[in-house]
Amino acid sequence: MPKVKKEQPVDDLYALRHSLAHVLAQAVQKLWPSTQITIGPPIDTGCYYDFLFSEPITDADFPAIEKEMRRIIADGQTFKVETHLPSESIAYWKKHGQPFKVELVEDLMKEGEGEVTHYISVSAAGEDMFTDLCRGGHVTNLRSIPPDAFKITSLAGAYWRGNEKNPQLTRIYVAAFKTKAALEEHLKMVEEAKKRDHRKLGEELNLFHFDELIGKGLPMWLPKGNIIKEELERWAKETEEAWGYQRVTTPIITKEELFHISGHLPLYKDSMYAPIQIEDETYYIKPMNCPFHHRCFAARPKSYRDLPVRYAEYGWCHRYEDSGSLFGLMRVRGMQMNDAHIYIQKECAVEEFVSVIRLHEYYYKMLGIANYEMELSLRDPHKMEKYHGDESDWIDAEKMTIEAMKKSGVPYKVVHEGAAFYGPKMDFQIYSSIGRMFSASTNQLDLYMGKRFKLEYRDRDGQLKTPVVIHRAPLGTHERFIGFLIEHFAGHFPLWLAPVQAAILPVAQPHEDAALKIAKELKEHGIRAEYFDSTESLGKRIREGEKQRIPYLLVVGDKEVKDHAVSVRNVLSKEQVTIAVKEFVKKTVDDIAERRLKCSIG
Repeated sequence: MPKVKKEQPVDDLYALRHSLAHVLAQAVQKLWPSTQITIGPPIDTGCYYDFLFSEPITDADFPAIEKEMRRIIADGQTFKVETHLPSESIAYWKKHGQPFKVELVEDLMKEGEGEVTHYISVSAAGEDMFTDLCRGGHVTNLRSIPPDAFKITSLAGAYWRGNEKNPQLTRIYVAAFKTKAALEEHLKMVEEAKKRDHRKLGEELNLFHFDELIGKGLPMWLPKGNIIKEELERWAKETEEAWGYQRVTTPIITKEELFHISGHLPLYKDSMYAPIQIEDETYYIKPMNCPFHHRCFAARPKSYRDLPVRYAEYGWCHRYEDSGSLFGLMRVRGMQMNDAHIYIQKECAVEEFVSVIRLHEYYYKMLGIANYEMELSLRDPHKMEKYHGDESDWIDAEKMTIEAMKKSGVPYKVVHEGAAFYGPKMDFQIYSSIGRMFSASTNQLDLYMGKRFKLEYRDRDGQLKTPVVIHRAPLGTHERFIGFLIEHFAGHFPLWLAPVQAAILPVAQPHEDAALKIAKELKEHGIRAEYFDSTESLGKRIREGEKQRIPYLLVVGDKEVKDHAVSVRNVLSKEQVTIAVKEFVKKTVDDIAERRLKCSIG
């Protein structure tokens, strides 16, 4: 006999979304009985469930699924949770033609689980309606789910377990909230997010391109996008030089031994490009800069007087991300990151890590990112075997990281999973202007790699000691961070980042000579200017400039020619003023030099 047990209480919204995932699966199986079910977790905005359909479904099927979901909710189904022996569970799922569930139970057996939990929905009449694998966390009765506070939003393809060699499933996403008003507010944000989608704007603004002949996940920066990339890099280099960083350059490939020392082989091998054989030796394309910087530190003897050593590099890295997870600039295979590694005495490491957090805050403030938090990822207590290093070092690294995070005053949360194999990691989560969350960068206080690479410095007492290593990348990768900025600014970049900062528009042919001279003058002062000749109507050229998100449109007509002035249209604010060219140049050059968020004119 299966054992029946009570569920543990969980957060109300989590329980609502978790329960709704089961309702979705039940509805789909009711409408398409031959469907194979897999998993369906709650997520930040609702839930999803992955299915293998015998025939494809489309958006046109959403109303029918929602109708069936609301019928199930109105039925007032309740829940019971049973535990079974794995062998019993496997027999059950085989009998019902659910091979994905069989595989999940088999994995639980390999992990040593002695029992398997089944979630069973029960109708008001006491009849079992639907069974799923589940660890619990549901509403008491489905009628507590507001029927007008959820909506199926989209379909997506998803490989089973994220592996492209496995079957491709259909993922159904559901937005779900406690109230109809909260759902509507979320849906408005989703619509705004679609307008700001970096893939859409990147195409419209000619920023980057993916080419099948080059390869999946390998973006090419087009001239306008490259300007943004190089301006960010220039800013980071200037900033980090002022903060005491030194720049290094390391190769893009290395012999495999380097990654055996670091521990990335074999643990990280699936995320690395295939090895290359050169002169009977095996090389790998680098997926990260860390081991290279460790060798830079080891290249010359160091004393405590040299520390902290801060090595920074915009190095190329390549990672073989699963093709199903590739997503525009947000998840790529080729990337350049705002990377650095700091080597420092253990007793100074906490204060240095606080300084790293302050550098993040500086960057975000300059870019108008006001909403952010930190997340500390610790070891998963259920998978301790995947972590390397001494237990004492792990405990110290966790304590030191938490101490630094507390001292910083930045809000943070702790999750018990997601740590690197060699130590805890802290991520900065930043929120765009419409509230979308992005993981901007990973930062680590590392007590493991210094020992692995036998890094040493001579302390003031004459003893050789191992430095603590701090990994940090406040701006993350160019690719992901620019993808975030495109959506954050909706393509309206601050003046200093805008690929084209001003467009000059003569009203008609007689004004062209004067307009060309103004364009030349702007360029001589380092302003990125583009000339829009008068072959099209002025209105059409203004609309084109607005579509390109050029911060300033400078109109030159009779009065402007006479006064050596320009009529300035601020594309973002829609305000228009007429000022002397000399004044425009001065204010614009100052805005660019100061990297101001807002234009001084308009």
